[in-house]
Amino acid sequence: MTSPAPTPEIIGILGGMGPAATADFYAKLVSTTPGSSDQDHLRTVIWSDPTIPDRTEALLGDGPDPTPWLLDGSRVLREAGATVIAIPCNTAHAFVPRIADHVGLPIVHMIDEVARHLTTLRPRIHTAGLLATTGTVRAGLYEEWLDRAGIRLVLPDVTSQDHEVMTAVRAVKAGVRDGVTTLLLSRAARRLTEQGAQAVIAGCTEIPLGLPAGAVDVPLVDPALVLARALVHRATAGRAGKAAMYCTQYVTRPSRLPPPPQ
Repeated sequence: MTSPAPTPEIIGILGGMGPAATADFYAKLVSTTPGSSDQDHLRTVIWSDPTIPDRTEALLGDGPDPTPWLLDGSRVLREAGATVIAIPCNTAHAFVPRIADHVGLPIVHMIDEVARHLTTLRPRIHTAGLLATTGTVRAGLYEEWLDRAGIRLVLPDVTSQDHEVMTAVRAVKAGVRDGVTTLLLSRAARRLTEQGAQAVIAGCTEIPLGLPAGAVDVPLVDPALVLARALVHRATAGRAGKAAMYCTQYVTRPSRLPPPPQ
């Protein structure tokens, strides 16, 4: 049996934010690609740069702007032959508007894809909860996308955000994935469902590494998995000779980011 012709798409993964989340994302890209042989899988270039400054610290004004690192990584991917870029880091999407016009490649927008995915769930989702870094929360990254989809967003209170969500995220980044991490995240998720969340978005790519879907009593949406499926759909649609459907849009409300460096 002859394998299908290789897709002309070459996925560029702008990673390192953090390294474990990048490895997890690539595993999800592989697992969601249909095929029975090596040759059925997608050509992929991975740039994993853990020296990119912390995105949350930058958004809170406590650290350097990661934009130059994101631009450099995007250029590395382009020069390596990538035809499309995926960024498996929710918080880094706050900086996408700064790099999009300079990259020269389309960026498949993970948060846009999550909003689209939520509209496909049944029963219909009217309210979603978000577990994410404080930077993602403060930047309002999910609010406009879900507003457009007619979905209300609920967030952890300050105590839960600081002592449950961020404590767990830091633990996963440090290589700790234990029962305590799961307990912290599951408690934070339960607080969201008590506010009416019908689904919980694991809006930091470290969170699915510490929070199994079975620990939440509503659907747990993994943005990295949603992004992987969107990339596979785009690439296989191109292989079939169809128009590849994707959309790269950016937040239109007034920016909450600090001004870019001059």
